[in-house]
Amino acid sequence: MLHWSASTLQVPAADPPFLRLWTSFLAGRVLVAVALLLLQALGFAFNQHAEPLLAAVCTLYLLATVMALAFSRAAPPPPQAGIRWLPTIGVDLAVIMGLQILQSGAMNFTPLFGLPILMAGVLGTLTLALGTTAAATLMLLAWTWWLGGAGTAESTQRYFQAALTGTGYFIVAYLVHQLATRLHREQERAQEGLLAAKLQEQVSALVIDHLSDGVLVVDGGDTVRLANPAALLFLGGTPPPAPPFPLGATPSWAPLLELARQTFQKAQPQSAGLDVLHPGQSPLALHVRTWLTSSPLAPPGTGGAQLCVMFLHDLREMEARLRTEKLAAMGRMSAAVAHEIRNPLAAIVQANALLEEDLADPAHRRLTQMVGQNADRLARIAEDVLDIARVQHQIHHAPAGVLPLDDTVAQACRDWLSQAPRGRQAHLALHAAGTQVEFDAEHLRRVLVNLLDNALRYMGAEPDSLCIATYTNAAGQAHLQVWSDGAPLDKTVERHLFEPFFSSESRSSGLGLYICRELCQRHGASIAYQRLTRVLERGAVGGNAFTVAFRRTQRPGPASLFDTIVV
Repeated sequence: MLHWSASTLQVPAADPPFLRLWTSFLAGRVLVAVALLLLQALGFAFNQHAEPLLAAVCTLYLLATVMALAFSRAAPPPPQAGIRWLPTIGVDLAVIMGLQILQSGAMNFTPLFGLPILMAGVLGTLTLALGTTAAATLMLLAWTWWLGGAGTAESTQRYFQAALTGTGYFIVAYLVHQLATRLHREQERAQEGLLAAKLQEQVSALVIDHLSDGVLVVDGGDTVRLANPAALLFLGGTPPPAPPFPLGATPSWAPLLELARQTFQKAQPQSAGLDVLHPGQSPLALHVRTWLTSSPLAPPGTGGAQLCVMFLHDLREMEARLRTEKLAAMGRMSAAVAHEIRNPLAAIVQANALLEEDLADPAHRRLTQMVGQNADRLARIAEDVLDIARVQHQIHHAPAGVLPLDDTVAQACRDWLSQAPRGRQAHLALHAAGTQVEFDAEHLRRVLVNLLDNALRYMGAEPDSLCIATYTNAAGQAHLQVWSDGAPLDKTVERHLFEPFFSSESRSSGLGLYICRELCQRHGASIAYQRLTRVLERGAVGGNAFTVAFRRTQRPGPASLFDTIVV
């Protein structure tokens, strides 16, 4: 399981909740200014004593709050105490104190000090909150002093009331700031958790999508809710279905549907080997494991909240992995054994040839031919095993020389065709004249011969059933392509073409394409398979193409035989 630390994630600099609070306070200041101006208008309407100076202050305050809302809503000041708070908190304190001094009636504007104190406590630091509260308290005491009457009972009562109000403001400012700080921390944690969850979801989706094993999530209503690309490949279909879709829609999926139902019925994990039969294709052997999980968010009518998670493993792939592990375990021992086999095998072949010369009975001669054929096959397998050791030994050798591509390919093809003039034919399309590639001539010959031998087993009988072509692309990169009009490869076979000991035929060692890949990688080239249609004299014909893309030549010069494989 992958774990990611949320502390390593960066929270975006723009904090939408903070901006919303800032905008709300600015809008609240505008509303307070409008209320003050309406209050002055109502007083004038009811024939009270007009106070033009108060009305002017309220009008200026309204203009200041509207300008702050218009120009500062997208750029709030930093939470630390500073000069940028003067257009808001500073203006509020000055206006409220001015209204309190200028009013001549019984109106009391001191409760409005709560607005700048709340703004400082919620949006600023504790220093800003306490500083704003201290300024409001000093203004209250100054107003009390302004009223005069020192030494009287009324003056003492006013001082006591101002001190009590200031104390309440300090308590409110401290509590509001602590609450705002706590909410901010919780918001940051929630934001970090959300980002971590989204990242985890993306990583999980990437991992599931790139798994070589298929993953299906089936609900109780036999509906596939989730399927990764590997699972859709196993299910088949052109184009592949997109979830959700019923698992019983195709008869070939019936074994999977039955296993999912058994998992729900028994409420226990299941494991089984199944064959998926696609029309016109060979059976696909799968090893399937199922687990049950709970999903409280499952939609109603899906057969319950439980989901069945199915993991589909291609048995051919599992067998290929086992073969690869066996190859790694054998290592040098396999090469040593193959080397030792060649000596007695040569003796067997020679003795069989001598024996065949003295036999006249046709039945006995057929037996010696069978011995010779199987001895040759065993010799080829031993040679292939030795080739792996040789290729691995040469991986770190110096780079090969530069050789002309068309001339080398033409010579290798002539040699290959001359081995069986009546049974082999091929069409050459060499279009890379003057192009040189970095490759050892013997290694390139081995790659080409392996590809030709592989194509010979599956090609048709037409004169143009096999085509060897060379060309360069727009970027100047040289390519060698071996194309044959064989039948399309099964998808499960295509995925393991270049793995060692993997073969769709029982009589093949499965090492030819693996050696081709190793030799290409040793020289900085690449080899790939694709299904390709060529336009021939008999029309458009589909076939199997193996293409070698060479590394671009860095230096000219003749080919070097330093890296030639020597038996």
